[in-house]
Amino acid sequence: MKQKTKNILGLGLVIALSSGVAAVTTYSLVAPKKANMAFEEMFPQNPNVHRASFNASDAAPVDFTFAAENSVHAVVHIKSTINAKTTTVDVQDPFSDFFGDFFGNGNGGRQQRQVQQPPKVGIGSGVIISNDGYIVTNNHVIDNSDIITVTLNDKREFKARLIGADAATDLALIKIEGKDFPTLPVGNSDDLKVGEWVLAVGNPLNLSSTVTAGIVSAKARNLGMGGGGIESFIQTDAAINQGNSGGALVNTRGELVGINSAIYSPTGSYAGYGFAIPTTIMKKVVADLKEYGTVQRALLGVRGGDNSAELAKEKDLGVINGVYVDEVTDGGSAADAGLKAKDVIVAINGKDIKSMAELQETITRFTPGTNIKVKVVRDKKEKTFDVTLKNSQGNTKVVKNADMDILGAAFRELPNDLKEQLKLTYGLEVTGVQGGKMKDAGITKGFIILKVNGQPVKTTAEFEDLFKAATQSPEQVLFMTGMFPSGKRANYAVDLSTK
Repeated sequence: MKQKTKNILGLGLVIALSSGVAAVTTYSLVAPKKANMAFEEMFPQNPNVHRASFNASDAAPVDFTFAAENSVHAVVHIKSTINAKTTTVDVQDPFSDFFGDFFGNGNGGRQQRQVQQPPKVGIGSGVIISNDGYIVTNNHVIDNSDIITVTLNDKREFKARLIGADAATDLALIKIEGKDFPTLPVGNSDDLKVGEWVLAVGNPLNLSSTVTAGIVSAKARNLGMGGGGIESFIQTDAAINQGNSGGALVNTRGELVGINSAIYSPTGSYAGYGFAIPTTIMKKVVADLKEYGTVQRALLGVRGGDNSAELAKEKDLGVINGVYVDEVTDGGSAADAGLKAKDVIVAINGKDIKSMAELQETITRFTPGTNIKVKVVRDKKEKTFDVTLKNSQGNTKVVKNADMDILGAAFRELPNDLKEQLKLTYGLEVTGVQGGKMKDAGITKGFIILKVNGQPVKTTAEFEDLFKAATQSPEQVLFMTGMFPSGKRANYAVDLSTK
C-alpha cells in the first residue's frame, strides 16, 4: 500500500513538473514586452466593488458572553409524554387456514388482539418569548402529547398547556402559568448576513442550557423534505444535536433570530449542518396561534420551482433568478390578478425573490386580504400585478380553529363484539347526538363511521385530524360513509361552514 501511494505521488510529481516545463516554454514565446505587469492590470476588477471601511483583523474578537447570558435563562427543557394506550391490531394465525378448512370454519387466518402500547417520552427545547409564560417550540417536539412538562434553567418545573401548533412551519406555542419569567428579545432575521456569528442555545438533556457558536452558512435554505411544509431555513454550522429542537438561534446582540428545528446528518448527530426557522416566519405564526388558535395563512396560488440558467436557456425566459410558474390555481389569488403559467416571479413588494424558499417565506408573513405587488418577467418583459391574497378556503375571512363540539356528537372506537357481529375490522361508533352539525345532517346515535372524505377512520384521533383538515378546506364538508348495526348502509354530508 505504501509503495502504491509512493507511485501515485511520483506520478503526480512528474505530471506537475511536465506541465511546468510546457508552461515555461509557452510563456517565453508569447510573453509581453512589459515586465512585472501588475495583477490588477492582468485581471481588471469591477470598479463597483467596495472594501469594508475597517480592517476586521484590527477589531477586538467577537464577545459571546452577553448574548449567552441573555439567552440561557430564557431557553427551557421540554418533556412531552404520550400516555399508554390500548389498540386493537390484526394478526395472522399461520394454523388458522389449515384447521379452518379441516373443520369447515375458516376465517382467512385473521385474528384481533389487544396491544398495550407503553408511554412514549420525547425531549426538546423551547424559548420563553413573554414574561407571562408563552413559549415557542417545534411542533414535532409536542405533537400528540398528553402531558407537556417545562423545566427552566433554574430547575423550576411547570406543566404547560398547548395554545396552538402548525405542522406546515413546524412551530408550536405553549404556555406555563406565572409571571416575571425571563424572556429573549425577538430580533429581525432579515438583518442576518451570511458569515455572521450566531449562537445555538438549547436545553437538550435537562442539565441546564448549553451554548454553541457558529456562523450563518446560508439563508432561505430549502431541504426538500416535502410533506407540504414551508421551508426557508437559516443554515448554520453551530452545533445542534437531538434535544436542541425548539431552542434558540441568537445573534451577538442577544436577540432571537431563529428557532432551531433540524439537523442534516447521516448519523443523527451533529455533522456541521443545522437549520433554524427564521423569526420573520415565527412572529406571524405564533401571533396567529395566540389570537386565533390556527394560522391565518395567505396563499398566492401558484405551483412552480426555482428558475435556473439551464431552465432560462431552455425556455428563453430572459432571466435566471426568481420562481418559474408551472401552474396557476383556478380561482386563486394569482389567477384573479392575471398571473399565468410560464411567468417568472422576481419580486414581491419591491423585495427580490430568487427562489421558491424566499417566495414561501415572504408570503408566509402576510394575512389573507393583504394587497401585494408581484413583479414577474413575461416574454422577457417586466410586469407588475396587484394581488389580493386569499386563504385556503378561497376567501379573505378569518379561518377559525373549529372545535369538534360543533358536531354535537360523541364517538367511540368500535368494540370487539360489534366488530365480530358486523364482520368489520374497524370503525367509529356515534354514541350520542345532541344537536349541532351531525344532527343537521340527519345522523343519529348508533351510526358507525367507516370513511370520512374517502379515508378509513379507525380511531377518534384520525377522525379529529380529518375534521381539522376539512375545516381548512374550501369545501368545508365531511362526507361520511358507514352503516348501522342493522346492516343498513348510509352516506351523509356534514356542512362545517359557519354561515
